[in-house]
Amino acid sequence: MSNRIEPGVVAICGSLRDSSRTRIALKEALAASEEAGATTELVDLRNYELPSLNAVDTDVPDAKKLRETVDQADSVLLGTPNYHGSYSGALKNALDYCSRDEFEGTTVGLLEVAAGEFPGSALIHLRTVSRTLRAWALPNEVAIPDSSSVVDENRIKDSGISERTHRLGRELALYAGVAEYPEKVPRTAVATDSTTNQ
Repeated sequence: MSNRIEPGVVAICGSLRDSSRTRIALKEALAASEEAGATTELVDLRNYELPSLNAVDTDVPDAKKLRETVDQADSVLLGTPNYHGSYSGALKNALDYCSRDEFEGTTVGLLEVAAGEFPGSALIHLRTVSRTLRAWALPNEVAIPDSSSVVDENRIKDSGISERTHRLGRELALYAGVAEYPEKVPRTAVATDSTTNQ
């Protein structure tokens, strides 16, 4: 986690397609994070050389770069297409290169893009992964159905889904560092009357 005044929000795109609707949706969320005062970065896995993880050989330069980027983030947005009811292999492999060292205490947002009518299963799986990494997954999440008609080459066309995506982006900025909240929030002394507690 960084020590910057403005929160740093990083989005990891689990789609490798050049015309990825997941990437378009993530960019919308990041724009909302910027409007809320955050600095942002899109991790485009097309630009990372991450061979299938071999746990014996983890000395991969781009994996080190990914870990450093996640470690410096105050919030991380995980975006994935829905592949066979779960999240993409590219995102799974990228997350396998990371550990609790990078994610613990980090605020995490979840976004899924599906070609069909019933997205959401990938979000359930990513929420479990986030919990295992000891990250703080936001309650608000985005599931985009029928992506070919909902997302064009520039934006999310559905106003309700667009607003939910913007809300997620804002919350990634607003709730960055949520793991430190108990120490930051002043405790109020509760006045007690001894006569009522007997």
